[in-house]
Amino acid sequence: MKHLTLLGATGSVGSQTLEVIRQHPNAFKVIALTAHQNVTLLHAQCIEFKPEYAVVGTQEQAMCLQTQLRTVGIMTQVLFGPLGLEQVVSLSKVDTVMAAIVGAAGLLPLFAAIRAKKQILLANKEALIMAGTLVVEEAKRAHVEVLPVDSEHNAIFQCIDNDKWVLGEKPNDLSKVILTASGGAFRDRPQAQLAQVTPEEACCHPNWSMGKKISVDSATLMNKGFEVIEAAILFGLDAKTKLTLFLHPQSLVHSFVEYIDGSVLAQLAQPDMRIPIAYALGWPGRLANPAPKLNLNQMAKLEFSPIDFQRYPCLNLAYQALRCGGTAATILNAANEVAVTAFLAGKIKFTEIAYFNQQVFQKIQPQSAESIHVILEADRLARNITQALILKSYGLVSDTAMI
Repeated sequence: MKHLTLLGATGSVGSQTLEVIRQHPNAFKVIALTAHQNVTLLHAQCIEFKPEYAVVGTQEQAMCLQTQLRTVGIMTQVLFGPLGLEQVVSLSKVDTVMAAIVGAAGLLPLFAAIRAKKQILLANKEALIMAGTLVVEEAKRAHVEVLPVDSEHNAIFQCIDNDKWVLGEKPNDLSKVILTASGGAFRDRPQAQLAQVTPEEACCHPNWSMGKKISVDSATLMNKGFEVIEAAILFGLDAKTKLTLFLHPQSLVHSFVEYIDGSVLAQLAQPDMRIPIAYALGWPGRLANPAPKLNLNQMAKLEFSPIDFQRYPCLNLAYQALRCGGTAATILNAANEVAVTAFLAGKIKFTEIAYFNQQVFQKIQPQSAESIHVILEADRLARNITQALILKSYGLVSDTAMI
């Protein structure tokens, strides 16, 4: 039986993880669940799974949830804040941590889990974007397994010989990896109309059921750019020669792996995150899960076409960040998080996400990502500058506020 801490339990990946666990009550014991704001859903999850610990964002939320749980006879201990997150990933009885917190907030608990020598199921792409080299080095030093949960990287992991795979190193017999992108909510919409799209439209992904932030990133293809960076880090791939990207509207082929003998393996499945989640949870075996099975009739027409990089400026920025190295991806990730939040709040246009990302990327000189302190400082600076630029665009702040 695996004993699990689930970071980000109320998000899209977290909720789907619990769906898989629900089907295998004798294979998993949930020790801790965490959430930042959705305390109502966390309350329901605690009643069902009865974890020993729960973590929320603030002390006030913790006290309120603790009282509510005691009222119904649930003895879960409720903690709060970053220290609470680090505590529940370091518990001696926990052997596996599902890292599903969205954004930079998941970075420090991830490092705490690695230092505590837990198996990591990594669904937080921002951690690799911000500090991929440090994550790989720390995991190797601690002899920790880091299993990718993102559908594309999980597909690559399924297509390679797991016994020979070393985190951060390309398998000797691998020639090339081909990632696929659906194109997001606006893949067929004329570019001239993109400035008028609404947050509600951007969050309606044509194939996947995902959270708001990642749905917007899929529409800009920033998400795919980040996945290219992730693949380069996880599998030791040169993005120029060993990584290719194709538009695949059906989202049934999640990745191809080409070998030196000319063979190409592909992982196909319904666009449902419960499949890669179940693979990571059950590895080295496989688990039944609630996702629908692939209907072979769906494969009567599978389309693949090159990406139009001019249509997706955020994708270009991700490639630039990968080439620059150091804290460049950290800066881009921070700017993008702020810009997407502003778009979802109705403060900026969809097309301005790429504009503000570009502005911040040009204003900050990347440094060597030699420590978590340097990375977090780059993240803080990029967020501050992005917020100031957005305010300045509406005449609410001066240039000096961006320093």
